[in-house]
Parts: sequence; C-alpha cells; structure tokens
Amino acid sequence: AIGESSPEEIDALNILNASILAMHRAIEALQLVPEFLLIDGNRFKPYLGIAHACLVEGDSHYRSIAAASVLAKTHRDAIMMRLHRQHPEFAWEQNKGYPTMEHREALALHGPTSWHRRSFRPVAEACGS
Repeated sequence: AIGESSPEEIDALNILNASILAMHRAIEALQLVPEFLLIDGNRFKPYLGIAHACLVEGDSHYRSIAAASVLAKTHRDAIMMRLHRQHPEFAWEQNKGYPTMEHREALALHGPTSWHRRSFRPVAEACGS
C-alpha cells in the first residue's frame, strides 16, 4: 500500500511528520495488519501497536524495502507526470519537483501552484516570504 500526505500537511506538520503520517496511512490501507514493520530511515512513530525496526539505508539491506522504494518512486514519478501535464511550465517531467534552476525561474515567473509546498525555501522565496 502507498500512503500520501498533501502539500498543506507537509507545510503544517513538516516533512518528517508528514512522511510518518503517510506511512501510517499506508499501514491503514493494508488488508491485513502486519506483525512487524521494516522502516527505511531512522524515524517512525509507533502505530497500532505494531512492532517495527528503523533501518538507515534499509533498501540496501532488505529486498522488501528496496521493492517498496521502487514502488514509491514509481508512484511519485506518475504524480509528477500528471502535474507536468497540468503545469508544463515547471518541467516536472524532468526535475520531479526538485528545485532546479529552470524550476526556480518558473516559480519566479508564474508563482507557485497549489502543489508547491510553501514551507520549502525556494517556494517561500518565490512568494516573497
């Protein structure tokens, strides 16, 4: 299962807590309650009493984490392609939302969309904050 958090949630909670919220949502979307969770990274908030282990660079040690990373990246890339079709001026098909020079120039010229995270420095700078 894949969990998501919105740009508004990222701005309100910060990227770490929004990521943990997305992990919790992915767990909720599962048809079965897992007995144990392998978390790629060093932060997680316990959820539903499920035992877990946080593993820095877990994708290089566990195939299941590596597979989940590929699925998450594929999902994110599909979202970025959809956003590119809606807002081609940001070249999201190439930069995947990272603040490249081209993306920063588009932000300055066009302003942010509802998909831009206002708490991220390049967006805040484009908004004059």
